[in-house]
Amino acid sequence: MDELLKELEGLSIGKVKQNEPLANHTTIKIGGPADLFIEPSSKENLKKLMEFIQEHTLNWRAIGRGSNLLVSDSGIEGVVIKLGPGLDTLKIEEEKVTAGGGHSLVSLATLVSKQGLSGMEFAGGIPGSVGGAVYMNAGAHRSDVSKILKKALVLFEDGKLEWLTNKEMEFSYRSSVLQKKRPGVVVEAVFQLEKGDREKITAEIKKNKDYRKETQPWNFPCAGSIFRNPLPEYAGKLIEKAGLKGHSVGGAKISEMHGNFIVNTGNATAQDVLALVQHVKDTIYDLYQIQMETEVEIIGRK
Repeated sequence: MDELLKELEGLSIGKVKQNEPLANHTTIKIGGPADLFIEPSSKENLKKLMEFIQEHTLNWRAIGRGSNLLVSDSGIEGVVIKLGPGLDTLKIEEEKVTAGGGHSLVSLATLVSKQGLSGMEFAGGIPGSVGGAVYMNAGAHRSDVSKILKKALVLFEDGKLEWLTNKEMEFSYRSSVLQKKRPGVVVEAVFQLEKGDREKITAEIKKNKDYRKETQPWNFPCAGSIFRNPLPEYAGKLIEKAGLKGHSVGGAKISEMHGNFIVNTGNATAQDVLALVQHVKDTIYDLYQIQMETEVEIIGRK
């Protein structure tokens, strides 16, 4: 690992850290160390990094702002790539918006609303990056990324950059082609928005942000929605109906504010969260014969 570290530092691709605790980079504040943690400083350096990863046959994983993520207590083997400064570019051309994968989604939604551009109101309050939002087809308030994405620039494992159209992204509920079929990193995204009434758009963004503050426990470390909605049912409602709000395992607790959120009360481990997730799955199946599936991504060493 020391040799790899020296070689990486010689490439001058950005910040490189060894054994970096991922609890520092997830919104739930849980996660063991990454063997190598790298923040590339540009698109070119990200490409260079991917070529290095392939040359040395290393495992890799990209993260943005660490929401919707549960990292194991044992951490992650190989390289964790964090998209941040240098990959948070923004260009607005009339109704077309091009944003870097490392750009904050909620910040982007606010910025475009002030320009009188409509289409991203649903993202008011979603605490992730543009890249992560495209990767998982993030959504809320009856809309999602698939409704506005024109195309995405993706860096694949072979080091090639390719523009994928909306159709090629194969979007479905909280999912895209990048999750299973074609692992890649969303470097940039082009959104097609519409001109609208600036006051109405900014009011809608504020309403969505306020709704999240009032109904979701973001005053505690959490990862966002833990379970996918087993439509036509809603995960939070099922969990509440089952009397599971407030149930805890170790430092992990089902929020009393929203049943589909697990909060870290201060010293939770990934094992605590996983035990609580399993308890919810078993209870909901026993009561309603519904199989609950996680929306939060669970990654890292077993």
